Amino acid sequence: MTPEIFPTKPECEIVSSRIVNASQELVFSAWTDPNHLKNWWGPAGFTNTFNEFDFRPGGKWSFIMHGADKGNYPNECEFLKIEKPSLIAWKRISKPLFQVVFTFEAITSEKTKIVFRMIFNSPEECNKLKPFVVDKNEENFDRLEKVLIRMAL
Repeated sequence: MTPEIFPTKPECEIVSSRIVNASQELVFSAWTDPNHLKNWWGPAGFTNTFNEFDFRPGGKWSFIMHGADKGNYPNECEFLKIEKPSLIAWKRISKPLFQVVFTFEAITSEKTKIVFRMIFNSPEECNKLKPFVVDKNEENFDRLEKVLIRMAL
């Protein structure tokens, strides 16, 4: 499933995916409930402070990621499209600028394929982040899987 929300070319994308052992509805909830999302969003060692989470098209998501290296990273996003339980799309308002499309595909009743697509305006912008973002996205998925286990209990 490749939603054409943002026009793109492969050289302008970073795509990460994983199949997790949880239902599509549970995975969608982990992404859309800020009480769950704040516990796993970001690479290993990061924590979050959510200032605003208005989950609707046109709604804003404002948060600060607190890095393990003691850095604070403000983030501002605007939700553009939401299709429960299969798609979330937003654009970043803060730098670095890019758009995001998450899709959630039910493989079975207890397995879901997540695709995380980061879309940049140019190959140069994409290539600036690609060397470290791919591994960090995997860390993000690792953290998500731990939260999904707790949510299923």
